[in-house]
Amino acid sequence: MAENRAFAGIDVGTTTTKAVIIDANRRVLGRFVRRSGTDLASAATAAFEEAKVQAQVAEETIQAIIATGYGRRNVRFAHDTRTEIACHGWGCYHYFPQAITVVDIGGQDCKIIKLDAQGRRVGFKINRKCAAGTGAFLEEIAHKLDIPIGDLNGLAQAASKTAQIGSYCTVFTATQVLDRIRAGERTDDIVRGLFDSVAKRIVEMDILTGRVVATGGVVAFNEIVAELLSAKVGAEVEIAPHPQAMGAFGAALFALESATVGQNAPRVKSGG
Repeated sequence: MAENRAFAGIDVGTTTTKAVIIDANRRVLGRFVRRSGTDLASAATAAFEEAKVQAQVAEETIQAIIATGYGRRNVRFAHDTRTEIACHGWGCYHYFPQAITVVDIGGQDCKIIKLDAQGRRVGFKINRKCAAGTGAFLEEIAHKLDIPIGDLNGLAQAASKTAQIGSYCTVFTATQVLDRIRAGERTDDIVRGLFDSVAKRIVEMDILTGRVVATGGVVAFNEIVAELLSAKVGAEVEIAPHPQAMGAFGAALFALESATVGQNAPRVKSGG
């Protein structure tokens, strides 16, 4: 019976691995996030098992599994794979079925994905030359400041001004941060400046048009990024539901479609 069927998506990223299980009505039954570590296959299996427990579904009810992300080829139990570009785009389009620009800020890269009103990908930009502006960038600076990364958003929200952080290189930014500290600037103002540098990097990658939706682990824990982006583009930048697991959710949607039509999900959607 359709109500007993489930579908899974596994997103193996460089920093975290996410698993999402949905039902035939595209409702999320369970999701789980864990660090990827060095054994990507084990991370995928562990995330999948935890998502199944949360969803309270037996493995035999899962009709199809799609893997995505940096380590998608390591998910040996997946039936097929899709690119993270396709999955983030298709996942966001499910919640915002119109022309949208998706801003995905992950652990090691930033992506800008543009979809038309039918969910077809019409534009794409990615930054992979430097980790600046990514989750890894924020983790490194938090380490330099000796601040738990979970405290960064609150500090930025409490800042009275934005310290100017001009460099987009992680190494040089760390030096600038030390210079700001020596100059007597407040830590919260410096942290807000770091987040502002992330937002500046995004808007310099491409023009953000239409309805703008932010996703990825960085915005999942740092709403300040969406606020700063909103100020720069002059329109509200919305944070997608369960943003850190959005890639896995999009993969689960592809799994449902592939099982429903009895073949691979159509790649025209979100430019798969």
